[in-house]
Amino acid sequence: MARVVPPADPPEEFPRVLLWRWRRNPLRRRTDLAQGWIGVGLLLAVLAATPCAMILVGDTAYRHYKETARHQSATRHDTSAVLVHDAPRHPEPGSDEAKKALYPVTVRFTDPHGRSRTAKTDVVPALSAGSTIRVWVDAEGKLTDPPLTTRQVRDSAIGCAVLAAMAVPILGTAAYSYARRRLERHNLAQWDTAWERVAPRWTTSR
Repeated sequence: MARVVPPADPPEEFPRVLLWRWRRNPLRRRTDLAQGWIGVGLLLAVLAATPCAMILVGDTAYRHYKETARHQSATRHDTSAVLVHDAPRHPEPGSDEAKKALYPVTVRFTDPHGRSRTAKTDVVPALSAGSTIRVWVDAEGKLTDPPLTTRQVRDSAIGCAVLAAMAVPILGTAAYSYARRRLERHNLAQWDTAWERVAPRWTTSR
């Protein structure tokens, strides 16, 4: 005789599982409903705040870096410098590494005040003493980086906007986790209170 296999229980629909906190049932606690509404509220807040944070932070960062670039352009000067001694040779001349390698070498240059100075800067390999290179000097006569370019300003602003967009969901997740822990502690406290009332009925001998 063939064995009859009972039909499996149909799986519960995904929307019903997802929205179980809003369905009335005897096991649902007020804290469950509160946790559900907190999650919805934080989700809507994150969706609304993320583009606003990107625009606000990106615009602020763009203005900051643009002003920084303007100040650097006004206070930094491009000038020539002469190598005091030969630059080291790369062990593999002509290789891709040699094309990207830079070595610190002492150079002599004239600062914006007309004074002769020496300092170290990075140069390509195998430059001989007396070779001339271009360097950037600040208002104090120290070697520095060139002013920020338009592309660098834009990329920096975009990077800040992306970081802001990532920070908003992280803060929302942290806030939800904190609220959930507080509600769980509240539930445990209620369990302890209820057990104190019920425990004597289970432990008292008859």
